[in-house]
Amino acid sequence: MTDKSIKEMQAEVDQYIGQFKEGYFSPLAMLARMTEEVGELSREINHYYGEKPKKTTEAERTVEEEMGDILFVLICFANSLNIDLEEAHNRVMEKFNTRDKDRWTKIDEQGEN
Repeated sequence: MTDKSIKEMQAEVDQYIGQFKEGYFSPLAMLARMTEEVGELSREINHYYGEKPKKTTEAERTVEEEMGDILFVLICFANSLNIDLEEAHNRVMEKFNTRDKDRWTKIDEQGEN
């Protein structure tokens, strides 16, 4: 596998969805699907890191797989609303690097009081 940019991932998902007559789901249906996928990730996290081990009859799924499902749905959601995820990422990083730049203790500041 090769590394893909966010734009390439968005284009790949758009090409995949574009082959079906149904196309993208409505925003509300997409949000419901995202919620469902986050719930599945929560279940896996609880199995691996929480107090609720899997039953022997439950299929083995991974945190990585569930995160991949969430990423796919997020890309579908963004594409359906014509949102450039790279631009969205740049905007949020700008916010964190300006508004929140002094919110957390930086590693090189731990020794200072």
